[in-house]
Amino acid sequence: MKNENKVLACVDQSRYADYVADCAAWAAHRMNAPLEFLHVIDSHPERGMGDDRSGAIGIDAQESLLAKLSAEDETRAKSAREQGRLFLNRLRERAMAIGATDVDVRQRHGDLEETVVEQAKGVRLLVLGRRGADAATSQRSELGHHVEHMVRALNRPILTVTEDFKAPQRVMIAFDGGVVTRRGVEMVAGSPLFRGLPILLLMSGTQRKDASKSLEWARGALEVAGFEVTSSMTPGEAQEVIVRTIQEQAIDMLIMGAFGHSPLRSLVVGSKTTELLKASTIPTLLLR
Repeated sequence: MKNENKVLACVDQSRYADYVADCAAWAAHRMNAPLEFLHVIDSHPERGMGDDRSGAIGIDAQESLLAKLSAEDETRAKSAREQGRLFLNRLRERAMAIGATDVDVRQRHGDLEETVVEQAKGVRLLVLGRRGADAATSQRSELGHHVEHMVRALNRPILTVTEDFKAPQRVMIAFDGGVVTRRGVEMVAGSPLFRGLPILLLMSGTQRKDASKSLEWARGALEVAGFEVTSSMTPGEAQEVIVRTIQEQAIDMLIMGAFGHSPLRSLVVGSKTTELLKASTIPTLLLR
């Protein structure tokens, strides 16, 4: 696979992997882009040691113990690689059944964030689940710790996926008139990802002086590109307005800026990001 303009889907061996696979396959099919599944095996997993290895032991015993531990690590690593291979092949078949045609898989040892940053140059869209394998030991509403780390580390659009993904029928852009969301509008207008889907443009929070003009520009840019657009300027706290509108308008996917100098900035820096992504149960495309 050429390392250009691909959809990169980060997956772990949890039930959320299927949702990520379905979303990534949908996106790759819509964008006519190659799809790659990335599974990173933690090189230093935390694990309890069942044997009591305390106390003073002799040199021969130490060497024997080190050899035993090395053999155990090798066996464990081999097993993890094989499980990962089977896991990735299953996701590949699932994605191709959905409609993705150019699908590759990649498995690496190391740190997820570092590995993705290394791959970022050829990534057109990153897809990852909001939760993962650690969900079984965390609160139901808790956000996966990797999400914020990825948003901060990458200058790429990141599509965060929730449970039970379905192809979106109605899309909303949380628009604030700032540089990031204006680029987001241009991206949506120029990309086949949302082609043919109705778009709701929502402005909320503290309004800029040129809010009406900015909203009209965004609407015009999308309509020229062939989109059916509805625009709304709704007063109120941005987070509350966004969540309420998603429910009232039956929105299937949210698009919003990340790290923008705007009223939406607080939504992606610190606790409000987590609050919004937890409150919104739909896939969200975060823009840089």
